Amino acid sequence: MVRDVQVRENPRWDSQFLSLWIESTQKVDLTPMANIAAENIAADVRVALRQFRRAAAFALGTVLILALGIGLSIAVFTVADALLLRRLPVAEQSRLVALWGELRNRGFDHYPLGLEESRDFARRTRSLEQVGFVGYEGAWPITLRSGDATFRLRRALVSGSLFNALGARAVIGRALRPADDVAGAAPVLVLSFAAWRQQFAGDPHVLGRRLLAFDNAVTYTVVGVMARGLDYPRGVEVWLPIMTTVPRASLEYVAVDIVGRLTPGTSPDAARRELSSFLLRQGGPALEKSMGGVVQSLPRLVLGDTRPALLVFSAAVGLLLLITCANVANLLLVRGLGRAREIAVRSALGAGRQRLVRQLLIENALLALTGGGLGIAVAAGAVRLFLAFAPGDFPRVDEIGWSSTIVVDALAITGIAMLVFGLAPAVLTSRTELGELLRAGTRQSRTRRSRRLTELLVVGQMALALVVLSAAAVIARSLINLQRSRLALEPSHLLIAELALRYDQFDTRAKGLALLDRLLPALQAVPGVRAVSPVVAIPFSGNGGWDGRFIADGQSPAEVAANPMFNMEVVTPEYFAALGVPVLRGRAFTDADRENSSPVVMLSQSAARHYWPNDDPIGKRLKLADTTSGRLTVIGIVPDTRYRDLRTARPSIYFPLRQPFFPFVPTNLAIRTAVPPAGLIPTVRRVVTETEPGVTVSSAAPFDEYLDRPLAQPRLNALLLVVFAGSALLLAAAGLFGVMAAMVRQRTREIGIRMALGATPGEVWRLVLRRGMTLASAGTLLGLAGAVVTNDLLNSLLYEVSPTDAPTMSMVIVVLLGVGALASLIPARSSSAIDPIVALRAD
Repeated sequence: MVRDVQVRENPRWDSQFLSLWIESTQKVDLTPMANIAAENIAADVRVALRQFRRAAAFALGTVLILALGIGLSIAVFTVADALLLRRLPVAEQSRLVALWGELRNRGFDHYPLGLEESRDFARRTRSLEQVGFVGYEGAWPITLRSGDATFRLRRALVSGSLFNALGARAVIGRALRPADDVAGAAPVLVLSFAAWRQQFAGDPHVLGRRLLAFDNAVTYTVVGVMARGLDYPRGVEVWLPIMTTVPRASLEYVAVDIVGRLTPGTSPDAARRELSSFLLRQGGPALEKSMGGVVQSLPRLVLGDTRPALLVFSAAVGLLLLITCANVANLLLVRGLGRAREIAVRSALGAGRQRLVRQLLIENALLALTGGGLGIAVAAGAVRLFLAFAPGDFPRVDEIGWSSTIVVDALAITGIAMLVFGLAPAVLTSRTELGELLRAGTRQSRTRRSRRLTELLVVGQMALALVVLSAAAVIARSLINLQRSRLALEPSHLLIAELALRYDQFDTRAKGLALLDRLLPALQAVPGVRAVSPVVAIPFSGNGGWDGRFIADGQSPAEVAANPMFNMEVVTPEYFAALGVPVLRGRAFTDADRENSSPVVMLSQSAARHYWPNDDPIGKRLKLADTTSGRLTVIGIVPDTRYRDLRTARPSIYFPLRQPFFPFVPTNLAIRTAVPPAGLIPTVRRVVTETEPGVTVSSAAPFDEYLDRPLAQPRLNALLLVVFAGSALLLAAAGLFGVMAAMVRQRTREIGIRMALGATPGEVWRLVLRRGMTLASAGTLLGLAGAVVTNDLLNSLLYEVSPTDAPTMSMVIVVLLGVGALASLIPARSSSAIDPIVALRAD
């Protein structure tokens, strides 16, 4: 021992030993070993291909099942990668927040700040290290002209410090700077990546191009194109500086949200508390109990309402992938047990268990690779289908596409699926004893344990299918309810037109009224037009209107404090006829309701009920809170319409246009037609241009097209979940059919004995059907428990339906049991047709 240690410590000996070892290894030729391994694998592949030719139906079914499950999984991951996983093109997005106020107990959960007020907060804040401002109205349409081309883009008013606060860089040119947002600066703008590609064909020479804004006659110079994916505020296509866009006289009306970067170590809640304290100091004791700050993370604002939907889809696809793996594992297990004699004979001839497992895994790998390759094609088709049905305002939709990451993940999904559904059946199949097989016979080689395993897999598939099917059913029921929601107006034969005009030429109320005095009679004279009225906002436009809080005569201080904000509309006498809104009580406005006449208003039903729940509202009076304006007499009641928001009927207060309550005049038009409205659009455009050469119709569409916009996202949700549910149901039915068919084949001898002893074909038929329905019922009960838990995740996507709606869940159960019965019916019928003599002779 001591001698060995001494020798190993001799450096000279170590060097000699190392030289000899290297020389010896260099003389070993590993090529034959590698060739042998390659030949073995090639032989296994050839054997596998021969097996697939003998069982073509099994191989084809397995590949199609894999392609469906893996393909849909890859498709959803492609969308999730763009919307949830891919980071925004900003610096340290987790530190970026948007802030605004709220008036608690007054129904105003998004209370913007004035521009000067926001600047004051930016100077005082300690929770934010960089601050920018974004116009409260978000992305709003604007008409731009470049040479002879006129186009409509959605613009956002922002401070010059916004992009510094975001840490966002331009891909071409530069972003806006603080120097661009001061009085007297040269008007400049930056384009979104999507607008650059769509409106300017990705022209790299777009920098320096001059664009005339039609509404304020300001000519802007393009100085940059922002990176793809910078979609804040939602839907923005062009960013304009506040100070060079808004006239100095109108700056006091500018309302903004604050965007800032949290200082290191500061939580969003700390920023919220700081803003709340600031607002309370600004608002004084009168707002102490109702004013507060709101903080939202920027990624959440960019993704908006798509995040919960996408999480639901991801969960549905995860369940579908589990069903796929369980289904294929079941098929492989059943087929492996059917090959028990073959495996036993190969084992007796000297094939070791490791060799058998390798052969089976190679067969499974070939199926997985083929299914994965076909799944990529399925995924490509599913992504194209998604893009075709995606709503126009779906965030970051232009970023959805293939990437190297997605291809790698597709291979990973295929590999994981292979391990999940291939390893366990291969190991179980390889456990075959020749002696036991020869004693029991091929038909009896299926053990009770293996039968229970395959049946448990089927129960699991049925349970998962019910979870996905129930989610799809409540989403579809929600869509139906939303489509059938009572608008309280007549959507057919209604045309909505948006006017583009220069506000510097119509900057006073008198000029706006004069414009309408010229346009409305000209449009009313068009053949096929029945009524025309200006409207404050286009349908379902979000923040496009005005809200106010009112006080009714006789209200106590506590009742006044509880008064909410109500939507306000400024209308002409023709408004209710144009929109098809009935007057329920009292009267509508007339031409006599004008300046110097008694101030009057009309109320929607819920607004009237709030102020006078037990009294007749006609003749009652209101005043606008926090002002010295006079009393307004209620003259009429109309229904709560869904013109502003499809999901919620907005309580509203209507004012006659001719009474000088508002300093602004609405310039969007609602036109009731006697003919299909789309056919009148060219005529309306021509009449507007001829009557008022400085005004043009920037966009016009039938009301139904506007109605499609809020329905687009629910329709997409329903479509995707229905596809997933149909796929899950099909896979579960295929799994149940496979298990029942295998049971009939492997119990042929038992069935023959039963029939020889007097069992009728009907009794055998019922025996098999009863077993199939037992499995389907067990899966249904298990899935029902899972659906009750998981459907709560859908609350934010539902409309007037409970996540556990009893009629919907009952329908789902009936459908699943019906599919289960259908999947069991064919094996049951084949069992009743078995010839007892043939069955008794079977091995």
